[in-house]
Amino acid sequence: MGLWPATVRPGVWSVNLRKAPSAGLAADLAGKRAGLVSVMPVTLVLPAVEPLRLPAADIRFPHRTVADGERVELGRVVLEFRETPGHTPESISVVVWDIPEASSPYGVLTGDALFIGDVGRPDLLASRGQSPGAMARQLYESLHTRLLNLPDSTRVYPAHGAGSACGKNLSTETSSTIGEQRRTNYALRLGSVDEFILAVTEGQPPRPDYFAHVAELNREPHPLLHDQQPSALSLEEVLKHQSSGAVVLDVRTPEAFARGHLRGSLNVGLEGRFAEYVGQVIGPGAGLITVGGSALAREARIRLSRVGLDSVLGVLEQPTLALAERPDLAQMASRASSHQLTAALSEVPGLTVLDVRGAAERAQGYIGGSIHMPLVQLRRRMSELGPTRPLVAYCAAGYRSSIAASLLRSQGFTDVSDLIGGYQAWAASPMSRSGWRGTAVPGGADRGRIRLGQARRGPGAAVDRCASPWRGAG
Repeated sequence: MGLWPATVRPGVWSVNLRKAPSAGLAADLAGKRAGLVSVMPVTLVLPAVEPLRLPAADIRFPHRTVADGERVELGRVVLEFRETPGHTPESISVVVWDIPEASSPYGVLTGDALFIGDVGRPDLLASRGQSPGAMARQLYESLHTRLLNLPDSTRVYPAHGAGSACGKNLSTETSSTIGEQRRTNYALRLGSVDEFILAVTEGQPPRPDYFAHVAELNREPHPLLHDQQPSALSLEEVLKHQSSGAVVLDVRTPEAFARGHLRGSLNVGLEGRFAEYVGQVIGPGAGLITVGGSALAREARIRLSRVGLDSVLGVLEQPTLALAERPDLAQMASRASSHQLTAALSEVPGLTVLDVRGAAERAQGYIGGSIHMPLVQLRRRMSELGPTRPLVAYCAAGYRSSIAASLLRSQGFTDVSDLIGGYQAWAASPMSRSGWRGTAVPGGADRGRIRLGQARRGPGAAVDRCASPWRGAG
């Protein structure tokens, strides 16, 4: 994550960029800072931390290190580097002085140490032998001795906001002050280090698998992404790539995907937290083909590069026309309303209801009898589910459930639907308001069951209407 001084107060400073400070080697986003060296006279600045925490040999691109407390001048702007380990061992924050003689700093770039309303999660390096409790203790020390000792007026600019997997309670606000965070941030109001450790280690969302891949990428030089349109592919070319192992990624909305798509494709719509969720369901190094218009394809390529998925082979720009000529390759995705699911819970033997939300969301309410398997875990845990049993996936509002359902279908699950409107729609339904939740009816998966929304093929698959499961069930 490169931190550019001009982003602190746009339009005020005019500097020739010669140094690009980084708050650490991020695991959530693939930075292109190493590629800057090949196109600009830039020195990359990283923290000089002790060898046990960050071996110099692990950084495989030219860089300059700075010590804790060291200051670097950019014209009249002064950057002061402070080690703030806890989220990661090498984390730093950058205190910004807009004029050298100022009595107090203008602001602080807190990276992933301090967010608006939250702090960095301390459990990302558990797989590398770093105890979450020990990292949380370091984070507490960093916050209280390196950041909270700044004046209350100091502006706070974190690296992430709401939606990031680097914390659990991030605000939608993009900036704050030290004083405001001291008063309102739950993690900064706790009375003891033990209370802090307990609070920040509990309830964190599962760690995405792609974090390890991205963290490794960020230690190596890699080229900048050139701003070019992915190549348009014919349906025959798409099929050839797909048969060789490429993943077909349909970036249209769940509604458009349901009306008709290429069999075996995944649906992750651009309107949501696209790159993060693609990284959760597609392994690193996979060749990708996007489905959607040229503008969607270009945006998808840029956003995919941020999680280290750079192998976009091309785009199928007009899927409806292509599949109209080859209806044998088309499917409609089965989607269920809350009313239809209510009926199926009583009528369909062996029905599995799958909750793909996070743990904190589930704690606020869930459909009785449902299995909890967060989307981030689905790829490695789907073997726990019966591939021939009827299944309905749900999330909060219907975005992640379409991702989950398409992933399961692509892996051979034969009878998968997802809940339109998600738990929000279910909780607002009359049955929910009356206090009834329902549970899956016990019974064998194949003994007299209703086919629950088996994916449809053939000439009707590309028709512009949503698939409707369980005809007659509502």
